[in-house]
Amino acid sequence: MAKATTTDPNEMSFLDHLEELRWHLIRSVAAIVIIGSVAFLMRGFIFDTVLFGPKKMDFPTYRLFCNIATFFGFDSAFCADKLPFTIQSRLMSGQFSAHIWTSIWAGFIVGFPYVLYELWKFISPGLYEKERKNSRGFIFTASLLFFLGALFGYYVVAPLSINFLGTYQVSSEVTNEFDLASYVSTVRASVIACGLIFELPIIVYFLTKVGLVTPEILKKYRKISLVVVLILSAVITPPDVASQVVVAVPILILYQVSIYISRRVLKKEAKKAAKTKKSGTDVKPG
Repeated sequence: MAKATTTDPNEMSFLDHLEELRWHLIRSVAAIVIIGSVAFLMRGFIFDTVLFGPKKMDFPTYRLFCNIATFFGFDSAFCADKLPFTIQSRLMSGQFSAHIWTSIWAGFIVGFPYVLYELWKFISPGLYEKERKNSRGFIFTASLLFFLGALFGYYVVAPLSINFLGTYQVSSEVTNEFDLASYVSTVRASVIACGLIFELPIIVYFLTKVGLVTPEILKKYRKISLVVVLILSAVITPPDVASQVVVAVPILILYQVSIYISRRVLKKEAKKAAKTKKSGTDVKPG
């Protein structure tokens, strides 16, 4: 006689999980759209103050580098009166499209903590109670790292890239007249890319938890990572050592912090395994 199989009434089917994921995605998109709508109405602040801020020579980053160069008696391009390029829109819908997409990306950046919250609500039911407690600060930590990275991208990477590319000329016969979409994408890519790069410790934490990353692997590829970081720094910054170091140092610090986090995770897992093994050997046979 075949045995009757019992199923947990609380266990969700695959389609139930898809339905749950769909609603989390819908709420995340709704939050981005709502925040993006507010950003759409704040056109003057978003474009004139935020996006076009790194184009003006009174931007805090330029003033800082100019003061440093002046202190040491060096001439610097950061002390110029204005950047020698103009921004233009060559498509009929260019400005409107830039307005729409910039508002959406602003909604994503500002609403990032809520998007993480919805993601966490979807993942957390599949974790053990102890794992949920240990990961209680996930949303705050991940959001903090993302915003720190976004600020680093906006105040360091974006102005250095704009200053270098905006002043670069192969000949005096060529003038720099950048398209609006190109300029906006440069600022946007700098902000979002740095925000995601600063999530490295969180990513390493979870990869270590599932056994895909160890401190030994991170140490083994540290020299390669150093070379990659320096190459990236040379690409996105002006061709001087100081700017490259400014960009490279935070990323290298994040990499070192990731090694420390990976080591801590493995130590906790080893202690947990030893404690479980000990409690199992202490049980006396009946």
